[in-house]
Amino acid sequence: MSLKKTLLFLVYAALGTPLCAQSYKEYVQQAFEALANDSLQRAEVLLKNALKYSPAEKSNALLFDYLGQIQERQGRVDEALQSYTMGINLSPHTMGILLNRASLHLQQGREEKALTDYSRVLDLQPEHREALFFRAYIYRKQRLNKQARADYDALLCLDPTHEQALIGLALLNEQDNRPTEAMNLITKVVNLYPNHATPYVVRATMEQDRKQYEAARLDFDKAIELEPENAEHYMSRAHFFVMIKEKKLARKDLDSALKLGADAHIVASLLHELSQ
Repeated sequence: MSLKKTLLFLVYAALGTPLCAQSYKEYVQQAFEALANDSLQRAEVLLKNALKYSPAEKSNALLFDYLGQIQERQGRVDEALQSYTMGINLSPHTMGILLNRASLHLQQGREEKALTDYSRVLDLQPEHREALFFRAYIYRKQRLNKQARADYDALLCLDPTHEQALIGLALLNEQDNRPTEAMNLITKVVNLYPNHATPYVVRATMEQDRKQYEAARLDFDKAIELEPENAEHYMSRAHFFVMIKEKKLARKDLDSALKLGADAHIVASLLHELSQ
């Protein structure tokens, strides 16, 4: 065997891709086996081989979905979005691909595009809980309070104890100038989930805004007690300490947050504020 052929053989062997031609079914089967073994590079090669081998297969929408998930896991956002879009073009009513693309759009700050995909899911299945929650979240961020409330209410009719929906509705009440309803609802969430840190942080922030500083301090402390490795909780309490002029305590929390992986630029900005 020549050196060139030997090198080519080694490349194919490393990818785990057979040299001889296969059927579409075999490419797909081996791709799923590679995925099961977390061999993403090999799975991607095999999925692309299957798509090239038989581009007219109805099941290719699913292959594009898996391809997009691989690319997303590897941080190749533009390629992942392209793969999801190819899958949606082949199968516009496949909710799984719509949800994956919507989630990626939302992560990338493309809220309008995410909103469109979540709305398409809800056109297909009006009681889809994930789509209801994230569409309500986007509406709330856009201050479309009436639409957000409708989606939160619909979700809570399906699941009255949905923690994130209850928190979202409490924040919406706060945004909608319903302070009593906001505080009552977030306290209900704390009582429903006494071992979850997030409701305490949300309530502490509301108490902080109402200048109920002792109550806020207790809730921030409880959140950190429940999740001592969460950098965001230390950052939230540091903001609180900055506001009440407890500089030493703020610096201590910022140091803890930085050690736990908080954004160094945000920490530096707050430290600079403390030095003024």
